Amino acid sequence: MKKLFSLLLTLAILAMGVCAMAEDLSAEELSELLCGDDSLVEIIEAAREEGELTVYGCCEEPYIAAATGRFQELTGITTHWQRLSTGEVQAKIAEENGNPSADIWFAGTSDPYNETSTTGLLTAYEAVNAKNLRDEMYRDPDGYWYGIYTGVMGFMVNNDELDRLGLEAPQDWDDLTKEEYKGLIWLSNPNTAGTAKVFINTLVQLKGHDAAMEYFVELDKNIAQYTKSGGGPSKNVGIGECVIGIGFLHDGVYQILQGYDNIGLIIPESGTGFEVGATAILEGCKHPNAAKLWIEFALSPECVELADDTGSYQFLVISNAEQPEAVTAFDINFDNVIDYDFEDAKANTTQYVNDFFNALGAAADDRFKTE
Repeated sequence: MKKLFSLLLTLAILAMGVCAMAEDLSAEELSELLCGDDSLVEIIEAAREEGELTVYGCCEEPYIAAATGRFQELTGITTHWQRLSTGEVQAKIAEENGNPSADIWFAGTSDPYNETSTTGLLTAYEAVNAKNLRDEMYRDPDGYWYGIYTGVMGFMVNNDELDRLGLEAPQDWDDLTKEEYKGLIWLSNPNTAGTAKVFINTLVQLKGHDAAMEYFVELDKNIAQYTKSGGGPSKNVGIGECVIGIGFLHDGVYQILQGYDNIGLIIPESGTGFEVGATAILEGCKHPNAAKLWIEFALSPECVELADDTGSYQFLVISNAEQPEAVTAFDINFDNVIDYDFEDAKANTTQYVNDFFNALGAAADDRFKTE
């Protein structure tokens, strides 16, 4: 309750437009706090000269609000944010074409970041705090993006509804194509959600391209709705509007902890994909030094440990940060996670999404939500 009250108070202050007061740290003190030495002093001083930062955020609003609020509090830099789905940010960056109205892209799965980096719309930066990453897989080799969390893809099911319908819960991808699940499954829209892109890449990597496209056609017969955001299915499982949701299981954990103990979490038996939630600097941004400082902040406990307090229960990839306590009670493990081919996803996600819609043809109808 104390955490909830603090979060609501923070959101209320932000909504009222009241700026958080900086902690009045010197550049040396702030550098020591963020990275343990004075490596960031010059960047901090230059960032404070710029005085502003704007963030496109793709996680849930409480986490974006808390992260940007903490950054402003620590640095004294006025920080604005806008919440968009990953696909919306990707489309917005492409439309702005090197003249972005934001400086930073924060959260959302890394496949769209990889696509965007190949078009020259992200800025490479070698972060000092990259030393905190648990593995090289959690960053772009050239510094175009850095990971802050990871999550496992699977199924979230409403056990009460399955019992009422006399159905067993699906245990693997192929189970989802059974006729008995017609109209019970929700997935996100690949045009707007990075989660759906990870889903497509996962099935291509598990089955091969052609077999995956055939699978999508069969699965589509059972899909009731393709939601705008990757978290859309999870938000409707507990209330029973969605009986089986495909997405990242930490979103299901959040719903269970909100009181929906009728939700079951399932990791597909034959293997599944995972996401790396990322952050990056936008090419042509107006506050490049503040953007670099954000990257250093995002790769520190000062940022990522806010996730647990704001209902974001992803596994952190920062070695010096504490994992969210809430998720430890759930049997979410990486035993069935595939060796996800990020290079294939980087090179081919756009084509695979096009192939997905071409395979569905006329079936790509008004079930695909964009609002």
